[in-house]
Amino acid sequence: MPSEKILAAKQQRVEDLTSALKGATTYVFVATRGLTVAQDTEMRAELRKAGVKFEVIKNTVLRRVFADLGFEGLDDVFKGPTAVGYSDDIIAPAKVLAKYSKDIEPMEIKGGIIDGKVASIDEVIALSQVPDPETLQTQLAYTLLFPFTKLAMLVKAVAEKKQEEGGEAPVAVAEEAAPAAEEAPAEAPAAEAEASAAEEAPAEEAAAPAETPAE
Repeated sequence: MPSEKILAAKQQRVEDLTSALKGATTYVFVATRGLTVAQDTEMRAELRKAGVKFEVIKNTVLRRVFADLGFEGLDDVFKGPTAVGYSDDIIAPAKVLAKYSKDIEPMEIKGGIIDGKVASIDEVIALSQVPDPETLQTQLAYTLLFPFTKLAMLVKAVAEKKQEEGGEAPVAVAEEAAPAAEEAPAEAPAAEAEASAAEEAPAEEAAAPAETPAE
């Protein structure tokens, strides 16, 4: 039987891990077999950069730790070599570990805990496909601004159309006015000729009776 010293050390290990893992938003459990030293080093560096803590822990210890944290239904997960990635960031552990489990064939997602609820493999993978907060903010901003952007483009198009129509109107008026201006001088001499003929007609009529007495 294990000595009291060994049992005390194990109990202390469980307490330390329980304290360290307590309060995380997401836990992702993976089977890490098959990773080379280089792959493991690269993955851990990316996990640290994303703010994710990562540990390989014996299943017996994991069972006690997560039982102390109040989670049940993980017995099937804690079989075979198991590592856990956890963080206050709800997406980061799933995103990084799903990426490496996809690229490295022997590595696989075993399950997880998301926002206080035990999650299946499919749920963890689905979470990994959610855009990161920065991308989500950009998409949200675009979605909110899109109606205004579309409206601005529409207003601009209408303004440009009105401007084009307003620019063509003076040209058309000028073209219509030009022939009238050119025809006006031709009509003036004709009017003057009619007025002159009207003035000469009475003089001729008055001269006609004067010839009769002469005969």
